Amino acid sequence: MSEYNSGTVLRKENGDIHLRSVDLNLLTVFDAVMQMQNITKAANSLGMSQPAVSNAVSRLKIMFNDELFVRFGRGIQPTMRARQLFGPVRQALQLVQNELPGAGFDALSSERLFVLSICSPLDIRLTAKIINNVKSMAPNVQIQTHSYMSNNIEHQLRYQETEFVIGYSRLEHPEFQDIALFDDELTLVAAQSHPRLVGTISQKQMLAEHHAVISLERFCSFSKPYYLDEAMQRSVTQQCTDLFSALNIVAMTEMVAIAPRWFAQQHVQALQLKLIPLPWERKTATCYLSWHESAERDEGHQWMKSVLSQAGILR
Repeated sequence: MSEYNSGTVLRKENGDIHLRSVDLNLLTVFDAVMQMQNITKAANSLGMSQPAVSNAVSRLKIMFNDELFVRFGRGIQPTMRARQLFGPVRQALQLVQNELPGAGFDALSSERLFVLSICSPLDIRLTAKIINNVKSMAPNVQIQTHSYMSNNIEHQLRYQETEFVIGYSRLEHPEFQDIALFDDELTLVAAQSHPRLVGTISQKQMLAEHHAVISLERFCSFSKPYYLDEAMQRSVTQQCTDLFSALNIVAMTEMVAIAPRWFAQQHVQALQLKLIPLPWERKTATCYLSWHESAERDEGHQWMKSVLSQAGILR
């Protein structure tokens, strides 16, 4: 039994397509279209004409017996089947790429750009260290960092618009991988002149105060994990864009805020703050390095992951 489309034969035996009858170049087109989600942009990135890419997509649809892409606004959107295929296809392509002569990653000569997303307030603590560490090992490698993360961060990781996320939250879906870098001690922060909070406090006392937080609607909000129950949410009076703004408001009011101790200590003297132990058994937050599984065969990705996972250096 044979199927013909645009001159390509997909030979089937017992209902299965034989690999030797498949044009494997189609997989590079699939990878590009998945990343760009636009036929014209994918064609430009591949050095192909738009009709040639459209033709390749048509052949891919037959190969995988799925629409793969549907029109969405001015671009296209992958189907569930296309999303399922993307990780394995990208890993297979990267495995082949790594074996080609001269394809290995050489940190000393590479001019590759790595895009990192570092959640606030970790951006203050880690960004300069990462940039300086990378420069000392790979002088021509470029680092681009983002501190603001939208709720679209999983999409950005999946299609490698950003390659790593460093933050206090873990990505839930199994397609994302992570490692713990270090634990940060947490503290409650108040103005030195706060009239009610002295020494240790109880959970009831803390709930009775008004709290300033990083917006709980933001992805990777530092504050969000501590304000999941209704009692804590009722205590929220001010939602800020960043933790420094929250501490400034705390310094001028009777509000309180939860913060990493290292961050709060940086501002104790200038803002006239005091640090109060939290009335919790667990008083630490774990910092995670996260990435998408589809990048794991990429030698450059492996090198950067090794650099970023050196928690002792970053701390």
